[in-house]
Parts: sequence; structure tokens; C-alpha cells
Amino acid sequence: VQLQASGGGLVQPGGSLRLSCAASGRTFSTYVMGWFRQAPGKEREFVAVISVGGGSTAYADSVKGRFTISRDNAKNTVYLQMNSLKPEDTAVYYCAADARPLYYSTKPYEYDYWGQGTQVTVSS
Repeated sequence: VQLQASGGGLVQPGGSLRLSCAASGRTFSTYVMGWFRQAPGKEREFVAVISVGGGSTAYADSVKGRFTISRDNAKNTVYLQMNSLKPEDTAVYYCAADARPLYYSTKPYEYDYWGQGTQVTVSS
């Protein structure tokens, strides 16, 4: 599966952005989908994950209550709604697909496919 992330940009602290990740192929609904981010000089870190049907989600503590992951299997797209953004949310955001439908991994190396990343900058 090929993934294309979009929706990043420059936003002021307290603002909102919605990231999208469009997938090619007819098997999107069989993949667990995750969002990760990587700030300059730091390792890639887990942000959120969603089950194949969308009924189960999990979040990093740093974004819980502010970010929401969702998916539309009919559109082959996963979203990340980001509210109350902080400067420390500044990073390149990546979507990823995990072919194991029963695992909700937070580890980047366990994901099989990656999008190209979209830059999110939170600054006044």
C-alpha cells in the first residue's frame, strides 16, 4: 500500500490542523493505521493508532485529549485532528500502516508502510 500524507502547515499556538493520509489499494481496511512524528534531533515517536474498523484508538500521553485519530475505509483515508496545538507539537508527521490487524503497536519499526511526512509548525 502507498500512503500520502497532507494537511500540515504553520499554525499559532492554540490553533488546529487536520492531517489526512490517503492510501492506495483495495486492502486499506485490513491495516491498522498509526500516526507518528519526528522533531529535529529527536527520534520518531508514536502519536496515535486506530484499529482496522476504527472502533479502537490509542494515543500518546502528550496528545491525549487534544488529538483525535479517525478513518474512513470507504475513502481509504486516515485523519488526525489536532486541536490546542503547542509549540512542542512541531514536527514532521508521518502516517503508517501495520499489516497485523490485531496489534496496536506504538513502535515505528513494527509498521510495514510509511507516508512521506507532512510538516507541522506551531509558532506565533
